[in-house]
Amino acid sequence: MQTIFPILRYADARGAIQSLCSTFGFAELFSVPESGPSVRHAQLRLGTNVVMLGSVRPEEGTASPQVLGAATQALYVYVEDLDAHFERALAAGARIVSPPGETDFGSREYHALDAEGHPWTFGTFLPAVAVENDSG
Repeated sequence: MQTIFPILRYADARGAIQSLCSTFGFAELFSVPESGPSVRHAQLRLGTNVVMLGSVRPEEGTASPQVLGAATQALYVYVEDLDAHFERALAAGARIVSPPGETDFGSREYHALDAEGHPWTFGTFLPAVAVENDSG
């Protein structure tokens, strides 16, 4: 069960939703409001996981990497068929930072930037998650 949900901020959140869906295969679950220039909250699903996103909020100290000129985080996404995912992203015009390759920890992965510069790693590494103490 997913219990950590990344939240990304975009200058053009509506465009980011469209791009993430067409380029990387995410599915939009919903956005609030449903239309208009600003997105207060949206959720996208890929496989069994959800990421949340919305418009930048300067009053909360958030900005797009596009504006900052640097990213302050990166996301790793497990995909079953890395090569098919890479080919889809490439055909959709993704900005590829590095093509599929082997890692020293037994994974294959590739790196890409989304439309506003958020870094994404897609790969075959799936950490073993053992819950020994459910008290958090």
